[in-house]
Amino acid sequence: MKYQGVKYMKIIKYLVCLVLLIGIGTALWIYYPHYQLYQLKKHTVKASQTATEHKVSYLSYFKNSKADTLHHLALGDSIIRGVGAGQTENMVTQFSNMLGEQAAKKIEFNNQGINGITSGELNQLVQAGKFDESIKQADIITINVGGNDILKAAKGLDLQSVFETYDQLQTTYTKNLTDITSRVTKLNPHATVVLLELYNPLSPDNKMYSLADKLLPKWNVHIYEVANKLPSSIVIETTKVINGEHLQNLSADGVHPNLAGYTAISEQMIYQFKHQFRKSAV
Repeated sequence: MKYQGVKYMKIIKYLVCLVLLIGIGTALWIYYPHYQLYQLKKHTVKASQTATEHKVSYLSYFKNSKADTLHHLALGDSIIRGVGAGQTENMVTQFSNMLGEQAAKKIEFNNQGINGITSGELNQLVQAGKFDESIKQADIITINVGGNDILKAAKGLDLQSVFETYDQLQTTYTKNLTDITSRVTKLNPHATVVLLELYNPLSPDNKMYSLADKLLPKWNVHIYEVANKLPSSIVIETTKVINGEHLQNLSADGVHPNLAGYTAISEQMIYQFKHQFRKSAV
């Protein structure tokens, strides 16, 4: 009996250790990306605050440009297209108009947003050369894609399946975004590439809200890492203006921004253009 008791206690200790390891691993998997995002954003702010006289903000860079006209190309999904607002109320139009006023320049914008497009599909179009001439001409290239990757992959799946496929989905997305931006900078190394964070459109009352809020930082970390490898890039903190506390910025479909949402994103873009400093293309 004594031997069986000792054996039983060993099994209990083993199970407790196993549960603790699983718990720690899960916590790291979920919460470490929050720390990574914090560090990446902190690094950006620190670089801005310690900028030398040789560095200028994105806004100043474009304001001081010798060109009378700046070209803004936007690639991506329905967020780029402007679903949820009127034809002239989308983010591309609003931001371009705001930038034109702030920089005292004429802005010609080219909205190539495609509803429902995934990162893989956009990558295929970019690699095929569909946007080559527009890319070469652009001073600013805004890219937003990835939301449809998640929506299409998660359709019909249960919670466990979403967890199981998330890492692979994220890896594929990161490769696509890397390929897209690599070709963009190869064709035009002097263009400023603008990427947008993926936001959580769910209400805090939704049972999936908490999960989405934990998983999205894992996704957005990779956007920052891709951006950091580019000659000149900026990641727009979309999650600051589209989140569970700003549901008024969403359209009736509960996914896309409305006029107020696109205005908020555009204003966030202008804010960061004013306060972040531009890397020089090599």
